[in-house]
Amino acid sequence: MKGSYFLVIKLGEDKRIATKRREFFLKRGYYVYVGSAMNSLEKRVERHFRREKKFHWHIDYLLREAELLKAYLIPSEKRLEEKLSLEIAKYGEPVEGFGAGDVRVSTNLYRIEKEPDSVLIEILERLGLKWKRVKSREEIIEFGERK
Repeated sequence: MKGSYFLVIKLGEDKRIATKRREFFLKRGYYVYVGSAMNSLEKRVERHFRREKKFHWHIDYLLREAELLKAYLIPSEKRLEEKLSLEIAKYGEPVEGFGAGDVRVSTNLYRIEKEPDSVLIEILERLGLKWKRVKSREEIIEFGERK
């Protein structure tokens, strides 16, 4: 299945997140990361829930230090990552340069003041998108089996 996704992340304390080439200084709180997987949505998001993995993307380094609370899987044949990122930007503080290497936005990570479920659901419903909220690797696997 192809599509995009939101990751809802909680950072318990202010942290310096060092990636291969950059450093990001993040304040404690909630973050939403926007991603896409135009080959296998379920496998990409399942990977984000794993603790053991080879680090490749900026988000891998953040998830080592933070808690991944849930993900929203958004099946689609269209590339929605940029559009979704622009929508989240209306509600959150951008972390400039985080992710977004393959889209025309400056970031795919946004700090949100409060738990972001209501904002995400509002965006998804307003855009008329189908979605599924998952909280574990097991839920993603079940979702993929029901295609």
